Amino acid sequence: MIIVPEKEIAGLMTRADAYNAVEQVFASMSSGRAYNFPVIREAIGHADALYGFKSGFDRDGLALGLKSGGYWPGNEANGLTNHQSTVFLFDADTGKCRAIVGGNLLTALRTAAASAVSINHLARKDASVLGMIGAGHQSVFQLRAAVEQRSFDKIIGWNYHPEMLQRLAAVAAELGIPFEAVSLAQLGAEADVIISITSAFAPSLLDIHVRPGTHIACMGTDTKGKQELEAAVLARATVFTDEVAQAVTIGEAQHAIAAGLITQDAIHEMGAVVNGTHPGRTSPDEITVFDGTGVGLQDLAVASAVVDLAVAKGVATTVEF
Repeated sequence: MIIVPEKEIAGLMTRADAYNAVEQVFASMSSGRAYNFPVIREAIGHADALYGFKSGFDRDGLALGLKSGGYWPGNEANGLTNHQSTVFLFDADTGKCRAIVGGNLLTALRTAAASAVSINHLARKDASVLGMIGAGHQSVFQLRAAVEQRSFDKIIGWNYHPEMLQRLAAVAAELGIPFEAVSLAQLGAEADVIISITSAFAPSLLDIHVRPGTHIACMGTDTKGKQELEAAVLARATVFTDEVAQAVTIGEAQHAIAAGLITQDAIHEMGAVVNGTHPGRTSPDEITVFDGTGVGLQDLAVASAVVDLAVAKGVATTVEF
């Protein structure tokens, strides 16, 4: 069995590797070659933690396994990442445990890669202003991945706690792109692409904020009750997701579905755009929304890729199991 510890991930997995792995698995999902198993996600009644399992199987990449972990909100105060996870991979031919991989950085990279895939395939080609809603740990990964998809000449941001926007400002300065903290109204009026990455249970971006032609990657809603966008935004938009079943139950679409504003049939797979079986954006004025719920197959894809890299570079640990 191969072990790739968390401390080795940063030296192995690049944003490009993560992007390629996630794009490929989206394509496999849409073609019916890969599927996710039902998600288990529960509040454990201790440390305010949410804990769960995401799993699946990709017949193309032969990635079989699960990610186990969740969200511990008190971790940051103790110098730890709030999101904690580990990926277990199994041999698809024998069922033996193939690898155990640290999942914290991989989760951040694959989440950012998913929104980057949506920006690449759905945002207007002339998009020049990137809007960021949220300035937590994941926001930096989102920002770095997004700017590789379009030639943004300005980044604007809003956060519930404005002092945290310095995190995004520092990355923007490093990238040589001007950054400005703005109101939500200004963000919606100026941004061509908006990434929302919060843990909110009430919408911040309202329908009145969103102008025609905007692409929105909604990446924070992955639990029943969470919400980042006013449901009316989805009613005006063409909606895409990683997996429709999750979007309507734990994703951003859950609220528009519950309100009767859209039907499940109106939600499209991101993989269909990758495969070319859905045209994606069809006009400059079209609003597109990517409901990124986060699926187990994304974790398995990046973990499988990092195992191969670790073996090739000689940093994997092999143990008898």
